[in-house]
Amino acid sequence: MRLALDGISVEADGRFLVHDLNLDIGSGEVVGLLGPNGSGKSTVLRCVYRALRPTAGAVLLDGTDLISLSLRDSARWVAALTQESTAELDFTVREIVALGRSPHTRGNQALSPRETELCHQAMLRTTTAHLAEQSVLTLSGGERQRVFIARALVQEPRVFVLDEPTNHLDIRHQIDLLSFLRGSGLTVLVALHDLNLAAAACDRLALLQDGALVAIGPPAEVLTPEYIRKVFGVAVTVVTHPATGEPRLLHDLDTEAPREGTRP
Repeated sequence: MRLALDGISVEADGRFLVHDLNLDIGSGEVVGLLGPNGSGKSTVLRCVYRALRPTAGAVLLDGTDLISLSLRDSARWVAALTQESTAELDFTVREIVALGRSPHTRGNQALSPRETELCHQAMLRTTTAHLAEQSVLTLSGGERQRVFIARALVQEPRVFVLDEPTNHLDIRHQIDLLSFLRGSGLTVLVALHDLNLAAAACDRLALLQDGALVAIGPPAEVLTPEYIRKVFGVAVTVVTHPATGEPRLLHDLDTEAPREGTRP
């Protein structure tokens, strides 16, 4: 499913959090949103999973305006893993994961054998099956994150939106998640802070600053010393990974690079 952000703007308290953003994501493509805190990454994602309505512009799924769909219908197409994902009720992991079927069921309708197996496979995929009968309130942050990923997968979405999904995950599960996204066939829009992980996981990167698009393209075209200096205000050396050919950023902690418009 193709995802398009068509001239998205979001205004709040008299200022633009996102301004006239155009972004096309092809079916099955993984696109990473990069930028410093406050650059508009989470705001963009909230528009896609309908926590926010754009002030202007539209979010399009295969050309259909997302706003024209019911919330239930859009939840059948778009799944989200947000930074605010929480579980305050004393549900088991199995029950939390099963909630992912809510857009496809009515009321207290029991899961079909196929849906039960779908939940089981999602827990296996996220290495949470052994936690199935455990209360979600007893889990570590990383375990909860994997449970929420399993819940999103059970929705059987065509578009997967993730906001800093590697938070709380150890390195093994970070790599496992990003490898899954690369091979899932889903259309993925993911906000990431780790630029090296973004280079490894994403087909293209979109670099944001102050709510506007600064650069978009393959990782090697976006993760350049010039763009990193301009947007993040740090000096980096870019090297090539010897095995994959992907760009890798090295930062000297003793070196700072002022942003454009600031005094050295």
